[in-house]
Amino acid sequence: MLFIVACGATGAGGGSGSGSTPTPGGGIGFDVTATNSDHAVTMHVGQKLEVVLRAAQGMQNWSHPVSSDQSVLAPTVDPAATAARGVTLAAFEAKKTGDVTVTSYAGASCPSGQACPMYVAVYSLSVTITP
Repeated sequence: MLFIVACGATGAGGGSGSGSTPTPGGGIGFDVTATNSDHAVTMHVGQKLEVVLRAAQGMQNWSHPVSSDQSVLAPTVDPAATAARGVTLAAFEAKKTGDVTVTSYAGASCPSGQACPMYVAVYSLSVTITP
């Protein structure tokens, strides 16, 4: 049996997600930073987005976040080498106007040989790019 948790992060980060404001000028060289609690951002063509996802207790690390349309929001140099344990990082650049979704997944973290719940958490970030 597979259960899917959509449009949110599990446990870590807090916040309601709707109406949350991403950090402007978040990381070094980034114009916008989105975290587990952010679910929608607006940015301009040419700006850079950093996605920082923290693994919740009892969960595996998030998969590498991906853009639904790389011609609109393209991946850039991956900062993953500098990520702390339990943190997944991704970087993107807005190439043209449009709407895309950045998604990432995480499953339960279970000891080897133990029964493990079969579910996946889904992180979804709506990105609107304006001129």
